[in-house]
Amino acid sequence: MNAPNPLPRRQFASDNYAGVIPEVWEALEHARFGHATAYGEDPWTARASDLLRDFFETDCEVYFVFNGTAANSLALASLCNSYHSVICHALAHVETDECGAPEFFSNGTKVLLAEGANGKIDPAAVENIVNRRKDIHYPKPRVLSVTQATEMGTVYQTDELATLCDTAKRHDLRLHLDGSRLSNALASLNGSPADLTWRLGIDVLCFGGTKIGMPVGEAVVFFNKDLAHEFEYRCKQAGQLASKMRFLSAAWIGLLESGAWLKHAQNANACAATLAKGVESIAGVSLIAPVEANACFVQMPENVATGLRNRGWKFYTFIGNGGARFMCSWDTSMEDVTALVEDIRELSS
Repeated sequence: MNAPNPLPRRQFASDNYAGVIPEVWEALEHARFGHATAYGEDPWTARASDLLRDFFETDCEVYFVFNGTAANSLALASLCNSYHSVICHALAHVETDECGAPEFFSNGTKVLLAEGANGKIDPAAVENIVNRRKDIHYPKPRVLSVTQATEMGTVYQTDELATLCDTAKRHDLRLHLDGSRLSNALASLNGSPADLTWRLGIDVLCFGGTKIGMPVGEAVVFFNKDLAHEFEYRCKQAGQLASKMRFLSAAWIGLLESGAWLKHAQNANACAATLAKGVESIAGVSLIAPVEANACFVQMPENVATGLRNRGWKFYTFIGNGGARFMCSWDTSMEDVTALVEDIRELSS
């Protein structure tokens, strides 16, 4: 069989472009033989769930789903009734990139938008939304959804996240963490996963596997186990109950057991930091936001962006506050970064 050719070079459009990390592929190879009980009643799913409990140092409910849209939308639906509302940043994925799935799966829960610099929610904006109205005609705020790392590639520091969690709890808001790039945030903060999630008050986490190097799959982790009541029915109804669940869960064994998540997140973050340093040295080109994880947002002349595309580079310009987003992946190399920076420099001169 002739294998299709991949793209001729590693790209910076999205960490979804990258392939599968070796540790995950090895775990999947081990899982592919023989028969195992279906629908998650298998030893790989049990092992992966236990590894996540060890990772977060707590007993939690764990569910594996196919993608981030399902993880976020079903998790938020479990926290709300249809007459409630979810507060999130105006640039958050649950607002801009889920095609209305949070509203759909919650039977109409409204998403309310909070502002804040560099993709981070301003706690004062949460206060304003909660206190704006208290009457029965207003969708009652019930959840605060926080993205870590943010859509602008920034990372909430521990004190910033603690302030948001305290604000939410004062107003009886449940806390959802969209962690599609949580590995990169944890690598940036060099902190304990427990200290940066449930110990701050996070109720449910959507932990991203795909962007850190799995072929498919996300984990929905309920730190508040009461909120997971009948969540398995939501997964089934939404088409997210994998019959051969071991091929979702085994990947997490490869990711967590060897510490691969941290090694590869550190590489992606280091490449983004090097890219930012290179970009800042080019006249007429500037950073839009601080580079704190694996994304680099760049403002540059349109002719430079066009020239890069003509040279075969792929990147997004519709995410964030304008400009171009360059996303480093687990397999991005410093040679890739150097080649991109040199092309930007040549086109800018």
